[in-house]
Amino acid sequence: MEFFRVKKDIPFMKYSKISAVVSTTVFILAVFFIVIRGLNLGVDFTGGTMMEVSYPNAANIDDIRQTLRDIDLEDAQVQNFGTEEDVLIRLPIREGLSIAEISEKVSAALKLSNNLMEVKRVESVGSQVGDELYEKGALAVLFVFIGIMLYLTMRFEWRFAIAAIVANMHDVIIILGFFAFFQWEFNLTVLAAVLAVLGYSVNESVVVFDRVRENFRKMRKTNVAEIINNAITRTMSRTIMTHLSTQTVVVSMLIFGGEILHNFALALTIGILFGIYSSIMVGCPIAMWLGTNQTNLAISNPESKKENTEV
Repeated sequence: MEFFRVKKDIPFMKYSKISAVVSTTVFILAVFFIVIRGLNLGVDFTGGTMMEVSYPNAANIDDIRQTLRDIDLEDAQVQNFGTEEDVLIRLPIREGLSIAEISEKVSAALKLSNNLMEVKRVESVGSQVGDELYEKGALAVLFVFIGIMLYLTMRFEWRFAIAAIVANMHDVIIILGFFAFFQWEFNLTVLAAVLAVLGYSVNESVVVFDRVRENFRKMRKTNVAEIINNAITRTMSRTIMTHLSTQTVVVSMLIFGGEILHNFALALTIGILFGIYSSIMVGCPIAMWLGTNQTNLAISNPESKKENTEV
């Protein structure tokens, strides 16, 4: 079903050099901010204490933050957790204070302002555990990249594999660049969003590359750029419908999901937007510049070999 059928091929590859300059510039800026400013790692990676407290009525987040500032915990993160009455407090590790001392200090200060406040749970993440989560998260991203490259190499060929990996790397680095520039908290939920974007982006690349390979076998007398333009244009309806529906859900989470899902939805929103762009204007031009042509793809079809033999 095609709601947005485009009859005339759009000359995407005509602007491949411009997109290369734009993509390279944005990529370098993202790397620059990651190196210079660094990621604002959450308690999941740095270690610290998480407290869940409950109030009989809707909690005043601003008052709680002010109370924590008064006891020299201005770097604490406070947000609603599920309902307006439940609050999640994240506290980084403090030298000279144990986890028990920090939680008691916070609990005592909050009870002074509202003695009906109840501490539901206290969880701690040690610095060693945080480092381990950071390392495993980095390994997870690395293994995903390796798995994608192996899959695409078997599914298509090495040129498409490299093109897809570069496009995916482009998306991931830009997400990290946004989080570094704005100093948004980077935690396990954001890492999960990054891994989801990797899978989402490679799916878009596979759809486009599959149509490119099909076109190479059908449009033998057409040049490479026109074949790729036709492949992208023919998948435009699917791309618009898929990304529009997905982005609608993600933006809904971003607006209505609350603080817990905010950064997760934010990373997905950025990743999906750049995933559309990278699959078309990063992956395809790279595949073309690496020398993808009829010889690489069309002859791999058994029927093509038979036709060539008969000729």
